[in-house]
Amino acid sequence: MKITLTTKLFAGFVLLLALFAVVVVFYYQLAGQVLRNSQRVEASQKVTNRASNLLRNIIDMETGFRGYLLIGNEQTLEPYYDGERQLIGRFSELRDLVEDSPEQIKLIDQTQRLFQQWSGYSHLMVAEKREARRRLPGQTGLEGLAHRRLTEGLSGKQVMDNIRERLAAFEKRESDTRARLRQELDDSIVRAEWLSAGLAIAALVLGLLWAIYIVRIFGRRLRSMLDLARRMADGDYTSQIVDTEQDEVSELTSALNVMARTVGANISQLESRNQELDQFAYVVSHDLKAPLRGIESASRWIEEDMGTEQLPPHIREFLGLMRQRVHRMEKLITGILDLARIGRVAQADETVFVRILLREVVDTLNPPRGFKVELPFFLPTLTTNAVQLQQVFTNLISNAIKYHDHPETGTVHISCDDAGDFYLFSVADDGPGIDPEYHDRIFVIFQTLTERDTVESTGVGLAIVKKIVERQGGRIGVKSAEGQGAKFIFTWPKVPPKAKKTAAMVATATGSSVSVTT
Repeated sequence: MKITLTTKLFAGFVLLLALFAVVVVFYYQLAGQVLRNSQRVEASQKVTNRASNLLRNIIDMETGFRGYLLIGNEQTLEPYYDGERQLIGRFSELRDLVEDSPEQIKLIDQTQRLFQQWSGYSHLMVAEKREARRRLPGQTGLEGLAHRRLTEGLSGKQVMDNIRERLAAFEKRESDTRARLRQELDDSIVRAEWLSAGLAIAALVLGLLWAIYIVRIFGRRLRSMLDLARRMADGDYTSQIVDTEQDEVSELTSALNVMARTVGANISQLESRNQELDQFAYVVSHDLKAPLRGIESASRWIEEDMGTEQLPPHIREFLGLMRQRVHRMEKLITGILDLARIGRVAQADETVFVRILLREVVDTLNPPRGFKVELPFFLPTLTTNAVQLQQVFTNLISNAIKYHDHPETGTVHISCDDAGDFYLFSVADDGPGIDPEYHDRIFVIFQTLTERDTVESTGVGLAIVKKIVERQGGRIGVKSAEGQGAKFIFTWPKVPPKAKKTAAMVATATGSSVSVTT
């Protein structure tokens, strides 16, 4: 079973979401670990602070006790009693804080027992000192104390030194523990940073690779469809795309293949119809021209049989008018056929020397004596359809001659300019001109601006010119005003449209290769 493109896209998004979820879970766990280590460091610092406070209270008690023994002033016992009050429950609180460390609990228990010994000793000596001062108001130092030997033998000092030693060991062990916890905290932070960065990079790389994979799939298949469309635009309707993926894009590919076959069948049918139409037009034109030639021949037979001298002038005029109308009908039929065949009759492109082509056109038209056709200094050489370019110039120059109000002194000036991908040609005359109101009308078939009996015209010439120019990809227009002559301007491509399309196809093919079977 083929995996569809939608499934692949959905799988990619699910995979990215899964990676994102893994990153979040890992980051949450690492953050929790960092938080726990931080709390443990804070708890260790709290234990050290409590131990320091405990030692400070004991030292304050010792200081007040020694001062009282020396001078006997009751005020010196205030630190002693304050420390004793503050020590109530301190050992239990400290023991609760280190309940997970048997070594620390052992040191606390030893310290508490030593403190109890010193507390009993200090209370005994304070009581004896008070009794001695009651009996002897002038008593000083240890005079008269029953257990002065304990103080003179430094028993209390030894107990206090042991207390300091135990609390110092306690703080040293706690400091080592805190240093270890700080190292674990630093390690957990670094580990969290590296793992988070690694997972984020992995998700990014995987997402990028998956995106590249999807883009390559789309790109390859879209290029094949684009190539098929270009082949169809170039007239090749037999190409087909081979797509075995069996997904959503395959349906579009299949539709394009069907469209190509359908368009190919329609084009073939259209070409067949065009051939039939050409044959029909040829037969119709032949059948239409035959009676016209018969009418012309009959008019001449009448003149020959009756004699030119014996025919009344009005009859000769009618016969001449009849032949004129017959010639007009023949030209009209020929013009319509020429207009219908533009672009349907294949003609090869060739190298055209525009200056030579224009000279041939002028010689063929044989303008009246005194009529001038001026050519510019620059005229290009290009590869194009010579017949169609000749038709354009022939129609424009012949119209300038035909409709000129003073043909014996008229002038037609032809110019050429570079316009990028096109040449800009113009055919300007100094004739009667055209009112701007009729600038669009003159390019419509059968439209003329003068009476047909005044100037013989079929009204097809400019329609043929417009169709030829536009099929070449150019544009044509006129600039004129009544009494100021007319200037017809048209663009003609430097490169034939088919050659330009072929070059574009070749450039695309060299840029990307697509497998298409025909």
